[in-house]
Amino acid sequence: MNHPSAGHPRILIVEDDEVIREATRMALERYGFPVSTAADGLEGLEMFHAERPDLVLLDVMLPLLDGVGLCRRIREESQLPILMMSARTDPVDVVSGLEAGADDYVVKPFESAVLVARIRTVLRRIRIVPAAPAAAPVPVPVPAFEPAAPEPVAPEPRTPVRSFDGLEVDTDSMEVRVHGRLVPLTPTELRLLLEFTAAPGIVLERAVLLERVWDYEWGADTRVVDVHVQRLRAKIGGGRIETVRGFGYKLRRSE
Repeated sequence: MNHPSAGHPRILIVEDDEVIREATRMALERYGFPVSTAADGLEGLEMFHAERPDLVLLDVMLPLLDGVGLCRRIREESQLPILMMSARTDPVDVVSGLEAGADDYVVKPFESAVLVARIRTVLRRIRIVPAAPAAAPVPVPVPAFEPAAPEPVAPEPRTPVRSFDGLEVDTDSMEVRVHGRLVPLTPTELRLLLEFTAAPGIVLERAVLLERVWDYEWGADTRVVDVHVQRLRAKIGGGRIETVRGFGYKLRRSE
């Protein structure tokens, strides 16, 4: 998994429209991001290998290798965040980009402040901090003339591994295994799975998942949730996450 470098994360923009590409580059640089650019999909793939950016901002419609194809190629070797850009509002384009492995998308034209907010939100997802183990209580000295207080009961040790019918999620190492086999997940998929494993058997509404995983506090496109759930199912086994029509999704309890 790629992690942001020191300072501002480096961003690779792959956009064939020179005006949009340069305007986006200058906008992001004003916010302090180091930026590299590419004008087509093949150049974008070469730049990805040469630069190893922390995030890729990727247009859907690109010459030589389109954005969906480039997204798939990057996903074959990296779980770094990918944000798709598209001027087309066709839901097929949106879903295709998400199914290829993108974490989120923005529709052009967009304001630079909105784009930066989306970028920062996506980058926050890779900074998953495991919960700290509970500290044992410190006994307080008791004066000799008072009856001694009961011995403090140490809390039961925290178990970092959540197990569900062959699925294991280690919340310390952030590793996911299915029947012992390590399954690589993107940061967004891992955050989504952590929400499900924290509340097995409880229905999580799409709006709740949008807020907790994507940091959206407004009515965003719920297709983002649906496609990521589909991708997660394909990796951990389709029967583990159940659709509750009209509400959302839930993780089946372990038998």
